[in-house]
Amino acid sequence: MNLRNKVGQLMVVGFKGKTASEEIKELIRDFHVGGIILFGRNIGTPQEILALTSELQKTAKEAGHEHPLLICIDQENGVVRRLGEGATIFPGAMLLGATNLPDNAYKVGLGTGKELKALGINWNLAPVLDVNNNADNPVIGVRSFGESAEKVSLFGKMAMKGMQDAGVITTLKHFPGHGDTNVDSHLDLPVIAHDMERLEEIELKPFVESIQEGADTVMSAHVYFPAIEDQQGVPATLSKKVITGLLRNKLQFNGVVTTDCMEMNAIANTIGTARGGVEAIKAGVDLIMVSHLHNLQKDTIEAIARAVESGEIEDAALNAAFERVTRLKEKYLNWDELQLKDEISVPSVVGCEEHEQTAKDIYRQGVTVVKNSGVLPLAADSTQRVLVVYSENSYTMQVEDKRYSSMLLGKSIKEIDPSAHVVELSNPPTEEEINTISEQAKEYEAIVVGTLTALPGNSQITLVEKLHDTGVPVVVVATRSPYDIAYLPDVAAYLCTYEFSYPALKMAAAAIYGLEKVSGTLPVTIPSFQNK
Repeated sequence: MNLRNKVGQLMVVGFKGKTASEEIKELIRDFHVGGIILFGRNIGTPQEILALTSELQKTAKEAGHEHPLLICIDQENGVVRRLGEGATIFPGAMLLGATNLPDNAYKVGLGTGKELKALGINWNLAPVLDVNNNADNPVIGVRSFGESAEKVSLFGKMAMKGMQDAGVITTLKHFPGHGDTNVDSHLDLPVIAHDMERLEEIELKPFVESIQEGADTVMSAHVYFPAIEDQQGVPATLSKKVITGLLRNKLQFNGVVTTDCMEMNAIANTIGTARGGVEAIKAGVDLIMVSHLHNLQKDTIEAIARAVESGEIEDAALNAAFERVTRLKEKYLNWDELQLKDEISVPSVVGCEEHEQTAKDIYRQGVTVVKNSGVLPLAADSTQRVLVVYSENSYTMQVEDKRYSSMLLGKSIKEIDPSAHVVELSNPPTEEEINTISEQAKEYEAIVVGTLTALPGNSQITLVEKLHDTGVPVVVVATRSPYDIAYLPDVAAYLCTYEFSYPALKMAAAAIYGLEKVSGTLPVTIPSFQNK
């Protein structure tokens, strides 16, 4: 294998479209790129997904790849999911944490893994092991199992084992921890300034425990940790002290280390994507992820190859990375298991009734009634005039899939109470909209408001305050962040769904009308109401 082909095996790249582009075929054929990442832009029906993954693998087989491609996806579930039509919508991490039943994490991991593998996706970029102990975290939040290192450790291990038992490669992310940041590394470089004692007690604990249980891969965080790396502004991804010193030597992780996307601003706007790939390999990383731009993908391969030729990257370092990736492929991937014929069929496990029922049971156990001052349940027999108000959805995290941003709270409630009046406002709602709906609200006997991460200064808070001032009982459904209540007036009832998926909102609506008894408990502490 020539040098550039060997480097290609250490790349994870993305492309546009629901069929394999000529650009991605070129990378697989001419550079032996060994890893592919799929996003929403690549996802169609289950049949289309399987046709795509089969086409990619056929291209690799015809190009003489010794092992099949690693094909990965961010199927964390909840607010970060890529599969849609035809696949089961499973609960996300924080809702799982709210059930207090670690076996639920295993069940969701197993079900998710089975559906991914059936579609030709052999590697899931999950579970998230970040401990969300910062209420202002803009990028982790409900992607975490909670604020307790113990809970995140336990649920993370169970999710990992479930996926592994389904035959899918897992990823612990984002090492050494992205939970206590208030900056999104897609946009800038976050800094976590805790000392080593605190990092070992909180941030590192879930990673340590899952590594001891047989983790497959670990994803590095584009976060700067001055307690580990003394060179100012060097993120974990590019730090030999983090990757080799801490992860490999101290924590004894011998599996594959992958970067997060090297086009994120924390890398692209500092050292640059291609140069970042060189530094990551030098730090001890195995797989370099360049998710979007074809020219940057080729530039990164070329930069790494030149660094090997010049001696900047030692042959031993490149070979060690190549061998770790090869071992991972040999453990999980097999040409004989793939559908490479012209006639392919989607296995019946995708979106099956058993998975749908499992998901529904877990949503029931996770949706949380934080407060009810006697206003619930509402009457579903048209004797109680109910107003449902919410802003149109908009994503708050770069990693969220915009295809799933529709807000279906109104639809969920009208399925139970057809006489309910549903009003969707702008996001953020305008002053005129708030005044108009507050006037109309006086004609109703109960108001259900959906919130979407109601931060201080956001007009969602003004909306709830104005509706509360009408004297009509207000029921708030926090459809993303559970922390919203910290900034709201003393509403009559407050529920958390931790995600705006349709099954979660349907379960919340059923709970509001007394048709389901939900049993979730908050997996995070809500700060005091000082901002009311």
